[in-house]
Amino acid sequence: MGWGDQSAIIRQVKEFDAFDEGNDSWGEHDFGAFEFKGHKIFWKIDAYDRSCANGSPDPTDPAVTCRVVTIMLASEY
Repeated sequence: MGWGDQSAIIRQVKEFDAFDEGNDSWGEHDFGAFEFKGHKIFWKIDAYDRSCANGSPDPTDPAVTCRVVTIMLASEY
């Protein structure tokens, strides 16, 4: 996809608020899915320790957490 489409997808991820039992069963608001120009898009936020080697010991503490957002076509999953 071109930069324009990528920018539009990032904007949709930033504005995403369609959380429900199907995509947010734990209430963490860290996953979403939507359609974009006929493609299913998935996005996911993961919380790692500051070295990005393991999961964060406390995802609520930014001093020990590095968040990574992955955005992909569902067909890449």
